[in-house]
Amino acid sequence: MASNTVSSRLLALFLLSLLSCRVQAQLSTTGFYARTCPKLQSIVSSAMAKAVAKEPRMGASVLRLFFHDCFVNGCDASVLLDDTSTFTGEKNAFPNQNSLRGFEVIDTIKSLVEASCKATVSCSDILALAAREGVVRLGGPSWTVALGRRDSTTASQSAANSNLPSPASSLSTLISAFAAKNMSPRDMTALSGAHTIGLARCTTFRSHIYNDKNINPNFAALRKQNCPSSGGDNNLAPLDQQGANRFGAHYYQNLVGRSGLLHSDQELFNNGTQDLLVRQYSANIQLFFRDFASAMVKMGALSPLTGTNGQIRLNCRKTN
Repeated sequence: MASNTVSSRLLALFLLSLLSCRVQAQLSTTGFYARTCPKLQSIVSSAMAKAVAKEPRMGASVLRLFFHDCFVNGCDASVLLDDTSTFTGEKNAFPNQNSLRGFEVIDTIKSLVEASCKATVSCSDILALAAREGVVRLGGPSWTVALGRRDSTTASQSAANSNLPSPASSLSTLISAFAAKNMSPRDMTALSGAHTIGLARCTTFRSHIYNDKNINPNFAALRKQNCPSSGGDNNLAPLDQQGANRFGAHYYQNLVGRSGLLHSDQELFNNGTQDLLVRQYSANIQLFFRDFASAMVKMGALSPLTGTNGQIRLNCRKTN
């Protein structure tokens, strides 16, 4: 009986591995659009360079768009869809409302791509490429973006509400949320380093600076200057106190100094399991860059629509 149980488990793991490999293989790293849209990468790169030069924060905003897309039913550009009479989209889900930005940048890139190669490139592939270019433009690492995604024809506000970790998440909740996406605690800790760029609203970190014990009191006092105990919900502060527009390892150095802006950030340090890795990233930017790039590749392969599934949207905000 025990032998049969072990064999069944091994068979299940083997089949799961095959399924995972099949999903990975559906995306191409060898020029998916080389013939059909050869200027794609340069169009996205140029457009993101202009967007980030105009507003450096846009690099962080587009990266966040990509994360909030992939963590809800996969990397399918569902986050870009407006509400319709048949479904309520993800833009106004609690984790997204009043915080997601960059939709107009993706619209601009899509228009440029459509002018070069009509009805060829998905919004989900454009978002994946734009997220990488935003990181690179702010001094972060590059990585190979596998392509071949197609776009969803629906969106789910309820899935966005349930799948996205909140700024108040505990370490165990963060680990579980990423494990549900077949991503490791190391992946989670590396991807959290995206908070080395961008800004956060007072409402997302108020409880941390007023109520938490795992925080440097001087840092808390500094942030209270712009985030009162009531009111000022939309007042902004940099996620990385060293600056919001340069991708680096300061985020982890802040955590070691108990100066993470969000509760979920500071949960990565002084809680045990991720402390060593946080210290390593804080002292070795190349290690952080390598692991971040690797984790971004994994995230970009979350449940993509490929082949005849989904569609190539002509307008990223609505289905064809």
